[in-house]
Amino acid sequence: MSSLTEVGSFGQQYHYLLLAAVAVAALGFVYSPIVRIAPNEVDVTEVAAVKHIHTVKATYLKSPFYKDISAPGVQNVFNTPDIHFHRRHRRLLQAPFSDASLQIFQPAIEKRVRMAIQRMAEETKTRGTADVFKWWLFMATDIIGELSFGESFRTLEQGKGFPVPGFKENTDLTRSLRRYAIESLDRYKKLVEENPDKPLPTLFTRLFKGEEGEALTFKEIVDEAQTYIIAGTDTTAITLTYVVWRVCQSPKIQQRLVEELRQLPDDFKDHDAMKLPYLSQVIEESLRLHGAAPSGLPRMVPPEGATLAGQYLPGGSVVCTQAWSLHRNEDIFPDPERFDPDRWAVPTKLMKDASMPFGGGSRICLGLHLARMELRLGVAHFFRTFPNSKMSALEGMTDDDMEQITYFLAPPKNKRCLIECL
Repeated sequence: MSSLTEVGSFGQQYHYLLLAAVAVAALGFVYSPIVRIAPNEVDVTEVAAVKHIHTVKATYLKSPFYKDISAPGVQNVFNTPDIHFHRRHRRLLQAPFSDASLQIFQPAIEKRVRMAIQRMAEETKTRGTADVFKWWLFMATDIIGELSFGESFRTLEQGKGFPVPGFKENTDLTRSLRRYAIESLDRYKKLVEENPDKPLPTLFTRLFKGEEGEALTFKEIVDEAQTYIIAGTDTTAITLTYVVWRVCQSPKIQQRLVEELRQLPDDFKDHDAMKLPYLSQVIEESLRLHGAAPSGLPRMVPPEGATLAGQYLPGGSVVCTQAWSLHRNEDIFPDPERFDPDRWAVPTKLMKDASMPFGGGSRICLGLHLARMELRLGVAHFFRTFPNSKMSALEGMTDDDMEQITYFLAPPKNKRCLIECL
């Protein structure tokens, strides 16, 4: 791979968790669609190559990176490189994540969305502004807790966060979350056994009731639930925060969105929100610029090697793709840093191919439909309740606070977003 454009030996963890997305995007756009980022690793920004890597055939296995950022001893659909393990687990886990199946959870989701909006209104009244990042984070934490364990973390009620460890935090915090998962799932399992006909539905109910015809062990369910909590909190909160921030930055976009949302009935449901084109465009554009996980998705080149973007790569080398670069390709998205929901009114095939805020192929995010439901309901309720909301300058809040820090996830730099919810 000596002929490839080379970044240098950053070290894998430093590369992935700190500089990958932004640095590689700049190099890729200027020099080449394939850039060497380590002695045995390249980053690819060519859309055709990315689609080939993330094919549903899953010939490019996940690299050891995913195990490295997971809790020790945990194997699940997120981190496993084993195709057969992944297929079995995904088949058993995916049913409740379909759009149709998620409707049973909508009342619980709706309750938490409304409570988050209420807390924002209360905080604005007493503080003059509300930290929407904080409240979206509490909302997402409570939702995934209730859907996974049958009981909310109650962070919205308490106004205090539940200590959810991030990726790579193999600490006492991770062990504490695992204990909580074991205790909560054990309680839920006993409830299902005592009342199998009318259990409170969760993402694991079918498995506990044996409806899939094949079971996961209790440890396997705990491993999956633990990752649901980590993957289903910051991700949704980050995107919701940036939707609000971007819309509040543009009075024209805000007015147009608010006018469209007025079409919704007072008791609207997610299927009503799904029919609103401009709401969908606003969310899609936010996912393009501010997807929660825009950094590298490393894969192993198959043993026989492969030619990508005109370069031959030997088997066993690592090839990395990341949404940050794909979503900022000016040949696909003209004026890429401009927030323009109208670009999604009639998206081209190339735009659709380049868009991967939830990953792609057979390893695409299991919870993407849940995430989209939370985004639609969250944005719709926020701007219906606060049609005149605006950015706050209180407590030194500026746009600089909203610089996205590209670790594996990409939160606002100062972990806050102050909005006057009016």
